Amino acid sequence: MKRFTPSGVALTSLTLLAAALWIFPLYWGIITSLKPEYEVIEPAISLIPRHWTLDAYVYVFANTAILRWYVNSTGTAVAITVLVLILSAGCAYALSQLRFPGQYLLYGMILASFMVPIQALIVTHFVLMNSFGLIDSWLGVILPQLIVPVTVIVYKQFFDSIPKEFREAALLDGANEFQIFGRIYLPMNWGVTTALAIITFIGAWNNFLWPFLVANSNASMTVTVGITQVHENFGVQYARNLAGAVIAALPVAIAYLVFQRRVTEAIMLSAGIKG
Repeated sequence: MKRFTPSGVALTSLTLLAAALWIFPLYWGIITSLKPEYEVIEPAISLIPRHWTLDAYVYVFANTAILRWYVNSTGTAVAITVLVLILSAGCAYALSQLRFPGQYLLYGMILASFMVPIQALIVTHFVLMNSFGLIDSWLGVILPQLIVPVTVIVYKQFFDSIPKEFREAALLDGANEFQIFGRIYLPMNWGVTTALAIITFIGAWNNFLWPFLVANSNASMTVTVGITQVHENFGVQYARNLAGAVIAALPVAIAYLVFQRRVTEAIMLSAGIKG
């Protein structure tokens, strides 16, 4: 057994304290959603409900379009994930393995766009979607979220690391570029694709600002936007609001717990570190 040292004990204590500080707001939100409203607004602080109830969750499912919002979030997040991976992988393969005029200029533009916050393009995106008549539609929610330059950069790094002999041998056997891309380069990077797919899906599901601006009805509203509609005319109902937030966060929380290693790998890849 390892011996306890003062520095080890201190470091462990700080880690546990940081974990407790991180998890407490999550615990408080879940516990509050399981309290009756009169208990929530009491001045006394109670870490455990005196009366457990699911009334807030029943209200959300019975009086809101939460199921429709779930369908919208799932559909848009899956579409964004698939399209981002296909477009990014194809673009990265062309930049890595092909030679064409303006190649380095294009890659430079992608690197430069990585430094531009997406919030700076919100007005431009809204004007474009309005001009195309895509406001309050799935396409209006999806299209501006396909701009993910970091995915192109990560894919290109890994495609660059594959020996050129694989492509040359495939060309000698008569394979075209699409076959080389789909049968050699993508299968050799399934781990990268899986990690990027998970982190892209979670980001698309959690996105609030753009769907909030472009989705105005239940027909296109995502769950992150829809939970802002959980209210009454008689003031804020904290338990119901937090119940909606818990329901909205549940899928990505489960995805993170199931694919925790892949999510961590994707974050490292996005930071430019190869696993």
